[in-house]
Amino acid sequence: MKKLINNPDSYVDEALEGMRLAHPSSYKISGSNGRVVERAARKPAGKVGVVSGGGFGHLPLFAGYVGEGLLDSCAVGHVFAGPSFDDVSESLKAADFGGGVLSIIGNYGGDTMVFGMANDVLAAEGTDWATVIVADDVASAPKENAETRRGVAGLIFAFKIAGAAAEKGLTLEAVKAITEKAMAGCRSMGVALSGCTVPQAGEPTFVLDANSIEMGMGIHGEKGLWRGALKPVDEIAAEMVERLLADLEPKKGGRLAVLVNSLGATPLDELYILYRKVAELLDAAGLSVAYSLVGHYATSMEMAGASLSIMAVDDELLDMLNAPVKCPLWRA
Repeated sequence: MKKLINNPDSYVDEALEGMRLAHPSSYKISGSNGRVVERAARKPAGKVGVVSGGGFGHLPLFAGYVGEGLLDSCAVGHVFAGPSFDDVSESLKAADFGGGVLSIIGNYGGDTMVFGMANDVLAAEGTDWATVIVADDVASAPKENAETRRGVAGLIFAFKIAGAAAEKGLTLEAVKAITEKAMAGCRSMGVALSGCTVPQAGEPTFVLDANSIEMGMGIHGEKGLWRGALKPVDEIAAEMVERLLADLEPKKGGRLAVLVNSLGATPLDELYILYRKVAELLDAAGLSVAYSLVGHYATSMEMAGASLSIMAVDDELLDMLNAPVKCPLWRA
């Protein structure tokens, strides 16, 4: 293991402290365990608070997207491990401005259980709450079992939509509704070229041969659809687009938001080569790209590979996607 770290046990806490020191006007670290990230400046009273949480190691996903127009707070756990009940409870309370609190979480058993328990406590104290569970990874389950799919980079669109809606002063019910509408039309798929090493484990989460890739692998190294020889990126793009469109079934002439995301080690150069083919294929399918993101948005430490997310959009969703953001790690 070759990493710029001190002690593996202090990896998350030192990274969070570095975030706070680098961006003191944006991030505040709080909570009894120091695992809650809040906006340094609180949102005005009466607005909906937007919260998320998950394992560390995916920056800028989760903790990095606390900011105006995105999340109000976030709870993080150890690397690839969900946050504790106390961390989630404290993050929910940090985002309670009087308008109710919306939790946006990936579809992972531990996260859904802990957020559910913490929200029950919040309700008992008189706070309105709601939850949107993101399950956009088409490789993780067939369409007939879509509710069991993992939540991956589609979380980025969920944060952006919900954050913008909350900033505009929509009610909790309305913020939840527009976020669910967005996620109903969102699909993602990843491809891995190499694994990553969790500091406390000290060895790769999985190993791929030098010439191999795994199509559909999850953000933590979960099993994908197939493992085989590396192909030209145009062929990889073609398979990803074909699978995503077959699952989403957008109408010809429809508009899409597109995210080409690095899993960590894959450079921007290669992401743009991938995006080039994706855009060509979508155009050939009679679809237009109305909003696009290319870069490092939902990573898996130093895993090499990329994910592709598409989301059907209308004027309402585009308005939310194009709303202003004030967050040092957000790039549009």
